[in-house]
Amino acid sequence: MKYDFDKIIDRKNSNCLKWDTVEEGVLPMWVADMDFAIADPILMALKKRLEHPVFGYGITPGNYYDIAAKWVERRHGFKPEEQWFSHCPGVVPGLHFLAQCMVKPGDRIIMLTPVYYPFFEAAQRNGIGVSASQLIYRNQRYEIDFDDFEKKAKEPEVKMFYFCSPHNPGGRLWTREEIERLGMICIENGIIIVSDEIHSDLLMPGERHIVTASVSREISDNSITFIAPSKTFNLAGLQTSLIMIPNPSLKDIFDRFIARLGIKRPNVFGISALMASYEYGDEWLDQLLIYLKNNVECVKEYLSEHIPEAKMMIPQAGYLVWIDFSGLKLDPKEFHEALLKTGKIWLDEGYMFGEPGYGFERINVACPRSVLIDGLKRIKKTIDYLRK
Repeated sequence: MKYDFDKIIDRKNSNCLKWDTVEEGVLPMWVADMDFAIADPILMALKKRLEHPVFGYGITPGNYYDIAAKWVERRHGFKPEEQWFSHCPGVVPGLHFLAQCMVKPGDRIIMLTPVYYPFFEAAQRNGIGVSASQLIYRNQRYEIDFDDFEKKAKEPEVKMFYFCSPHNPGGRLWTREEIERLGMICIENGIIIVSDEIHSDLLMPGERHIVTASVSREISDNSITFIAPSKTFNLAGLQTSLIMIPNPSLKDIFDRFIARLGIKRPNVFGISALMASYEYGDEWLDQLLIYLKNNVECVKEYLSEHIPEAKMMIPQAGYLVWIDFSGLKLDPKEFHEALLKTGKIWLDEGYMFGEPGYGFERINVACPRSVLIDGLKRIKKTIDYLRK
């Protein structure tokens, strides 16, 4: 069937983080969820579950993890083993859990910056230090500074690597060679790789994601990977994700820790949604990806015509666009404040993603095109105001 991504859906007064936390008149284009209706098969699965009048304790069906494994194989050409999977209520909680059960206060976690800011929070809120290896920004693209990464990886306090793949906020896909090189540096220095791959299904047409665990058996045994239908199918509110841990010893540590917290099972709606997503969501997703690509092109064309000083990174994956506004020669914090107060648009300020993010803003383009154009006009209005 044909899905309508141009349709405006009023999300206000739905206990919505994105729309119910802003002042009247402000357009929120920050948090990473979509303003699109979910796929019909998922909605039907949830309605069917809702028809049963009892919502007691649930269990994961026998084919639950097999469906997830087949999805990864179908979309990315690599089939994980069912026994690698465990339930996790979300990637951010999972990052906190790993910081609590696999490293200890005083240890450090290495990250490629700029990076998704909850990475920093998951470490620091648990007494873990951060070792930042700054990405090289060249021609609107990020590259890994392997010399710097290896130097920092040799520091004895570094025990874990939070790896954002695809990269958030830049939307960069890492190559097999890059992942292998990072992976071997981690193995040589006793560093566990934690790979956040929840944006991996949101590939721009023609692109390919490399699953970290697929690169080699050695790297697989030293990796922990998050996947989820939450970003792919706009289901973050159901708090259902998966963690893949091929190494039985590491998996045992995680599973025992989760058991101690009393977090054993996904909620019954999360179960239905995940299974419907991974079994019947391909058609919706394939149409979505074309729409997102056109939205990215819309941003590119608008900036080129109206704000040529702003340079965007073309995302290879995801619906988040990372824009470099440093060419405007404005103070980043003053600019962000003006976007909110004058332009009435809420973006994610670049400096939240680490020091290399100063001068950038992240915009979420997973919205109807009319909303996106409105947002771009608000950015231009802000810049015009500041230039007066």
